[in-house]
Amino acid sequence: MTDEPTPPLDEGALRALVPRVLAGMVRRGEDFHAAEDALQEALLEALRVWPEHPPRDPRAWLTTVATRRLVDARRSEAARQRREETEYAEPRPAARAEEGDDTLFLLFCCCHPDLAPASQVALTLRAVGGLSTREIADAFYVPEATMAQRISRAKGTLRGRRLDQPGDLAVVLRVLYLIYTAGHAGRIDLAGEAIRLARQLTLATEEPEARGLLALMLLNHARLPARLDPEGRIVTLDRQDRGLWDTREIAEGVRVLQSALAMQTDEGRPGRYQIQAAIAALHDDAASVEETDWPQILAWYDDLVALTDDPVRQDPAAVLGRAVAVGHARDAAAGLRETDALREVIGDRHRWHAVRGHLHELGGDLPAAATAYAEAARRATNVAERDHLVRQAARARAACSPSST
Repeated sequence: MTDEPTPPLDEGALRALVPRVLAGMVRRGEDFHAAEDALQEALLEALRVWPEHPPRDPRAWLTTVATRRLVDARRSEAARQRREETEYAEPRPAARAEEGDDTLFLLFCCCHPDLAPASQVALTLRAVGGLSTREIADAFYVPEATMAQRISRAKGTLRGRRLDQPGDLAVVLRVLYLIYTAGHAGRIDLAGEAIRLARQLTLATEEPEARGLLALMLLNHARLPARLDPEGRIVTLDRQDRGLWDTREIAEGVRVLQSALAMQTDEGRPGRYQIQAAIAALHDDAASVEETDWPQILAWYDDLVALTDDPVRQDPAAVLGRAVAVGHARDAAAGLRETDALREVIGDRHRWHAVRGHLHELGGDLPAAATAYAEAARRATNVAERDHLVRQAARARAACSPSST
């Protein structure tokens, strides 16, 4: 009789434990930098030990082993018996230090007011989001060594500080959305975790923008099943199979958005996330592309660009989105005129060319569309997006060739 094969280690589940264990250690008063280093050692040990000796309580195991590593570090290199201790000593299940969401606590710690915004984002993506230093570096378009130094400096800044000052809520919201977009681009576990944290945040604050962010995530996440074709290629919103959209998630997103808008004071106006959620809701509400309420979307885009003094430089995505809305609500030529006004500031960006390609196609100028899509593809840095733009250019060329008539 042969032994049954050992089930593979679920590294995704292991990664999900990291912020909870780290938060518990920080709550207990451990230094953030030392606790994360000890936890990284415990994770390496888990990858070695768990396939043969899976623990009954993985979180308690990681907490116990990381704590031992901290003790070992304080006693210098004295303990040589780590392997036996961690391999065969099964810890008791750990009780939560206090009620509440440990990961949410860690999120606010990473957004500590003593940290620069870029460091807050980087540290959160590392400690809460579970991204590797290389993945974070790619997101910021900087060398991995540079990002490693940034994260190390952030942890060093927190060394010895009491982590009882919550980070600025606006920073927390921005970081949560960055974690979500990282997941929406392929790391689905991160998208779900960002939504879970946003739900927790709405229970901890009455700020309407927290609900706006949750609504925006839900309304975008509902379309996730239709974003890629069976070959893993990007499918744009206008070509998605709307039957694949999650109607329950859309309904929840609309309810959350309505509650956020109802919380606004008479003199107040909706914030960025509420406005973006309203735009997403209008797209989700349309049974087909032709039924999209573009005039209403344009009105929301007008509100969005009005939030900043210099939207072209401060929020180029919003002004490009508005140009698309103008093209649909009025006509393609009007949308192209909007992009002409943006050429000097953002004309070197691939999305500016992609938007012009879409508007040229909307107006029936397929040769110009093909040229714009090709230029956008040449400037794109994301592989999936570049491949999508190459296909858009090829499709436009094929549609205007004599053989296609």
